[in-house]
Amino acid sequence: MNTMSKQEIGSFLAKQGILIAFAVFMIGFTLANSRFLDPDNVMGVIRSSAILGVMALGVTFVVISGNLDLSVGSMMSFSTIVVLDLHDKIGPALAIPAMFAMTLCLGAFIGFLVGYLKLNSLIVTLGMLSAIHGLTLTYSGGQNMDIADKEGTWFSVFGQGDALGIPVPILIFLGLAAFLGIMLSKTPFGRKVYAVGGNGTAATFSGIRRARVVFMCYLMSSFCVATAGLIQASRSLGSQNTVGQGLELEVLAAIILGGASLLGGSGTIFKTVIGVLILGFIQNGLLLVGLQFYVQYVVTWVIIILAVWLDIAAKRGRLWSPIA
Repeated sequence: MNTMSKQEIGSFLAKQGILIAFAVFMIGFTLANSRFLDPDNVMGVIRSSAILGVMALGVTFVVISGNLDLSVGSMMSFSTIVVLDLHDKIGPALAIPAMFAMTLCLGAFIGFLVGYLKLNSLIVTLGMLSAIHGLTLTYSGGQNMDIADKEGTWFSVFGQGDALGIPVPILIFLGLAAFLGIMLSKTPFGRKVYAVGGNGTAATFSGIRRARVVFMCYLMSSFCVATAGLIQASRSLGSQNTVGQGLELEVLAAIILGGASLLGGSGTIFKTVIGVLILGFIQNGLLLVGLQFYVQYVVTWVIIILAVWLDIAAKRGRLWSPIA
């Protein structure tokens, strides 16, 4: 009986441990600084998390399909620089669809390599991380981009506007999350994504075109990255050509925090949203208690290790390896 109770406790902690840790963080940050749960601060955290969240939505499809995408940070830098550059050359009405088309081409290329040529997604996207960064620097000539007439453009609405008192970035994030959540959970395509991630060989023998599903997942990921780049460019109306550097790790951390498995076949859009908010509130809390911003990188690393450990533990039903 005692052994069973220990196993049950271990299984519960493995599955819900990250939420318990988040609750402890929230209580601790609230006690340390009363402004932590202030409505303005909460809204600010959600708004600042919107860009990361939009990117994570698309990568969730990739992870559930059993693959990785480490190129999203560099791709976001590319999309931001491109739309800012084209804004003054052809106007925002044409710059936005042009940027989306160029970013989707990058996603399609990655999807072709991973889906149809069956190359390892880690190697492909790690290589594309450097390649897209080089493409961004080449495109911009190594220079940062700024919109000339920042006061006279409607382009700022995507990053600075609000509707019914709610910032537009939050509306885009939640609207896209609702749409993709329904697509993943209620459509045949969503079921195919889970099937491919759960057992690609079995899915293929079941008549599912695995290559097409993987290709579409990377295409959706690049679409979400382009949307994030649009919000970023609109919010600042100018950008460094390394604005997305390092975001790929934060995106993966948020997705894993939401319960998606790196092995594929599990995860939901709703839980990814929760993972994004967990990461955002923890980073905000660290700043409010007086820690420097660079401490966030260490905390993010700890969170990734903890989340992966809990992910593996949830699958075997215990926190520790039976061999150990």
